[in-house]
Amino acid sequence: MSSEPSDALVFFGATGDLAYKQIFPSLLGLIRDEGLNVPIIGVAKAGWNLDKLKERAKDSIEHHGGGGAPEVLDKLLALLRYVDGDYNDPATFAQLRKELGGAQRPLHYLAVPPSLFGVVAEGLAKEGATTNCRLVIEKPFGHNRPTAKELNAVLTKFFPSDRIYLIDHYLGKEPVQNIFYTRFANSTFEPIWNRDHVRSIQITMAEDFGVQDRGKFYDETGAIRDVVQNHMLQVLAQLTMDPPTGEEYEAVRDQKVALLKAMRPLDAAHVVRGQYRGYQQVPGVKPGSTVETFVALKCHIESWRWAGVPIYIRAGKHLPVTATEVIVNFKRPPRETFGELVSPSSGHVRIRLSPDVTIGLGIRVKLPGERMIGRDTELILTAQTPADRPPYERLLGDAMEGVGELFGRMDIVDAQWRIVDPILDNVTPVYPYEPGTWGPDEAEELIGADGPWRAPKLAPVAK
Repeated sequence: MSSEPSDALVFFGATGDLAYKQIFPSLLGLIRDEGLNVPIIGVAKAGWNLDKLKERAKDSIEHHGGGGAPEVLDKLLALLRYVDGDYNDPATFAQLRKELGGAQRPLHYLAVPPSLFGVVAEGLAKEGATTNCRLVIEKPFGHNRPTAKELNAVLTKFFPSDRIYLIDHYLGKEPVQNIFYTRFANSTFEPIWNRDHVRSIQITMAEDFGVQDRGKFYDETGAIRDVVQNHMLQVLAQLTMDPPTGEEYEAVRDQKVALLKAMRPLDAAHVVRGQYRGYQQVPGVKPGSTVETFVALKCHIESWRWAGVPIYIRAGKHLPVTATEVIVNFKRPPRETFGELVSPSSGHVRIRLSPDVTIGLGIRVKLPGERMIGRDTELILTAQTPADRPPYERLLGDAMEGVGELFGRMDIVDAQWRIVDPILDNVTPVYPYEPGTWGPDEAEELIGADGPWRAPKLAPVAK
């Protein structure tokens, strides 16, 4: 495989919402920060021309940022090309080949529905546009484990597996990478990061809003497919994987897949699904839908490091706050020296991923006075604003350079589907919950004595 940078960037779905909100600002950032200077070709079936695409790009930058001097935007507009056509029509790909000009190593980014992944890959192959190319696939990669395998079989007919980049924008987020860095850059954590000292782990991804205008998409997806199978399992892998060995880019992904393969497949007895009241009135949602907007689950990693440590994950919409947070609860000392009644969750490490980036250490300190009694407190080790490089800018830049460390790999995706496949669809009841609450009461019953769930507490916003 050539390690040379891509010499053109093609993005299918150029008129779509993802391109508008994420891709144009990220392309602007790549021009500003990394000097990107290659043809950028948008492809879509919208009846547009190049002038309309440029207007869309300017509007995107105005409303969704990107930053930089006016000449940076001028550079982006100058690099833009456009091909309008049906993905099933060979003429579309012939026109694309013409727009590519002398480019020999383009990056093809598919921001299109999964049903079109194979169609586009085949169209590129028939036009002879797969040699020395890279293919970036947007999630979801399959609807379950069998369909993911089928999709991989289709794509690898036309592209070698090492040229296929499975994008999960969560991996491009600075706070998620911070988990990985903090663990392995500090010897403090390694001696206690195992079953001997960790009592339980909690991961919460909460959103205080509903599905908004994504009713049709969400009703075909649900919380498990939307965020657990990908984002939450990736966070868990970063948190619990063994350190990578060697300096090859694949070393990190090798350890991730080893960790995910060690996870026990989920079973219905350890899953609670919920649906907020009012979801079924959202446009696009089917009457009587049983799709979950909330899920809480208990999982286990069958490895020497983590054997016997329960891991709890919950994610949902219309919860009290919007925040993503990891809590690693440590075991209490073998006996309470001072005879106190101490909460089992007294000692912990808290890693906040959003909306701010915070690492806190929970400890117990003595209260002033003669009595040997204390209180729980938390030392804030670091607190940062979330101002960081946008994930799509980072990921598209890496893909252009052929760096795959922050992308999924088919064996990783397959391991993730293996974990969640047994609980997809309606294998468990869906319980109603009120918007603004922490989901159905059954979620508290799930965590039981390992609880309570720790709710992210956000600092008040100054007005």
